[in-house]
Amino acid sequence: MSSVSVAAVDLGATSGRVMVGRVGPDTLELSQAGRFPNGPLATPDGLHWNVQQLYAHVVEGLRSAAATETIASIGIDSWAVDYALLRGDRVLGEPFHYRDDRTAHGVELVHADEPFSLLYARNGLQFLPFNTLYQLAVEREVGMLDVANRMLLIPDLIAWYLTGATVAESTNASTTGLLDVTTKEWDGELIDRLRLPRSLFPRLVQPGQTIGTILPHVATGTGLAGTTPVVAVGSHDTASAVVATPMMEPGGAYISCGTWGLVGVETETPVLTTAAREANFTNEGGVDGRTRFLHNVMGLWLLNETVAAWSREDGAPVDLVSLLKAATDVTGEIAVFDANDPRFSPPGDMSPRIAAYCEEHGMQAPQTRAEIARSIVESLASAFADAVRTAASLSGQDVRRIHMVGGGSQGELLCQRTADLSGLPVVAGPVEATAIGNVLVQARALGAVGGTLESMRDLVARAFSPRTYTPRTAAPKG
Repeated sequence: MSSVSVAAVDLGATSGRVMVGRVGPDTLELSQAGRFPNGPLATPDGLHWNVQQLYAHVVEGLRSAAATETIASIGIDSWAVDYALLRGDRVLGEPFHYRDDRTAHGVELVHADEPFSLLYARNGLQFLPFNTLYQLAVEREVGMLDVANRMLLIPDLIAWYLTGATVAESTNASTTGLLDVTTKEWDGELIDRLRLPRSLFPRLVQPGQTIGTILPHVATGTGLAGTTPVVAVGSHDTASAVVATPMMEPGGAYISCGTWGLVGVETETPVLTTAAREANFTNEGGVDGRTRFLHNVMGLWLLNETVAAWSREDGAPVDLVSLLKAATDVTGEIAVFDANDPRFSPPGDMSPRIAAYCEEHGMQAPQTRAEIARSIVESLASAFADAVRTAASLSGQDVRRIHMVGGGSQGELLCQRTADLSGLPVVAGPVEATAIGNVLVQARALGAVGGTLESMRDLVARAFSPRTYTPRTAAPKG
């Protein structure tokens, strides 16, 4: 097998990128063709994603990729749950952002028909108020589903822009709450019970299947060959990240740490016990039919939003490296708060919310910026360690190491404190796990690599040297 070059469109909740992967049996290299910001767009009717702008950035990135490489295929991944509604070939407005406050009413509407305990038995998903089924309940109430005849999740929407094909990739579809966790098909009975039109939901495709070839105007606009296929990957970004997490042997848990921290283990079948539901663990689809049994932790959102607020206050960017160095040097009692408290979900400065939490729980609130940053890191590490222990207990797995991938794997303090508080070694890297998993699934579909997930992970481990953090005696916590 010879190596190929493929393009990974990797869209995160705060930024996006187009990456070029060169992949072969003993080759795995990644370079950046384009990077661009992403964030909410506030309009009179709520918080939205500017997907038209995102798509323009994607085209520009593909153009840059085609200028230097012969691109054999394109794969797309993004965050989960959000979608666009279409009528024919027309998109009905910009997609809502999952942090828009309309979702609370959607929870009321759905649970009036289907209690959460019954939903969990059907879809295996943890309760998150922004899951797609709650958002669609609001669309139903306001009459949008009387107009729309198709729903496309964000990566499927970008694939439609590129190819004209309407599909739903299975790993991302599994986050909607409308996929049967056992059959991994759309749950027609649940869709009917929630009074949603079945016509909204396109055919499912699996990672590695070809969605379609790019449209002529896309070829002209990017310089790509007109025969370039768009290949389905693990289009939920965490599904792609887990592909590239170097867990070659049993005993590994993972933390995909970016805006969110997704903490869990990989299983062959869903875990649908009462204990799993009460612990709010989720069963999401993975590549090759695996299940991602995990819990959502708020993630670097807490730190990023706080630093952004301080940067606005100062009129200049805060030096994150210096801030985290100062946070590492903080001594004495450190306030540890519940990183999953709903008050931390809306955008904005987390500092006053942390102070309010500490006051309510009888703790001394952090005062300086270094203390606030240390409190955030300590709280994330504590939440990560707790989630790993719970994942191991609920799944029956003997977890012996934690793999941290994504942007959080660059944080020495976060990795070390997660190791300390879990009592397990933390293997950090690769940083660009999502894009790597994306390109690996494409390369396997093209025949440039073969084998199981474990063999692809072995290639990752050989190409990107991880750093291991060994547990130390845990520092005092508040």
